[in-house]
Amino acid sequence: MAEQPTVLVVEDEPAQREVLAYNLEAEGFRVAKAGNGEEALMLVNEAAPDIIVLDWMLPNVSGIEVCRQLKTRSETRGVPIIMLSARSEEVDKVRGLETGADDYVVKPYSVVELMARVRAQLRRTRPSTVGERLEYEDIVLDSDTHRVTRSDHQLKLGPTEFRLLSTFMEKPGRVWSREQLLDRVWGRDIYVDTRTVDVHIGRLRKALCQHGGDDPLRTVRGAGYALG
Repeated sequence: MAEQPTVLVVEDEPAQREVLAYNLEAEGFRVAKAGNGEEALMLVNEAAPDIIVLDWMLPNVSGIEVCRQLKTRSETRGVPIIMLSARSEEVDKVRGLETGADDYVVKPYSVVELMARVRAQLRRTRPSTVGERLEYEDIVLDSDTHRVTRSDHQLKLGPTEFRLLSTFMEKPGRVWSREQLLDRVWGRDIYVDTRTVDVHIGRLRKALCQHGGDDPLRTVRGAGYALG
């Protein structure tokens, strides 16, 4: 389950919210739901989702304001936001995109098209979750077949080590804290001691070097781990 990206659906109409959640879950996504802007901001503060489907017209705190707040914070700026709105005028679309929305979908919309747009945004930010092939130097990870090779040698990785490597290869050079890796690899709903991360990093390092070559993983004292 931890491999599945999480979509936060922010929609004040219960029927619309449930339809979106049902279709996203049918596509294999984990879904979190919020009925207003305050609840959405609270959920994001607790655990940032991988993508947000956000209605413009929300009570109290509007979707535009939620988008503005999230895009001005460094820790949530990179979370893609798809804005949903009944406003079809070009000026409204421009305003939504200028506020920071990554995509803008006019109601009524095709659910099939919306699912495609969700996947398109994830292909950009979390490519391994939508079957993309990742490459870093001589390491190739195929998320469809769950195969990893280094210098054309196939590597034997356990499922946790595979998810760790996917995370690192999506953003080479980024330093991930142990807490962030627990959230991304093990999932938000599972309690795992942070020392478990060190154990699996050790196993991943051993697997990556089983046919020789330098260790591509970097330990950053007091911060976490990075690839390269």
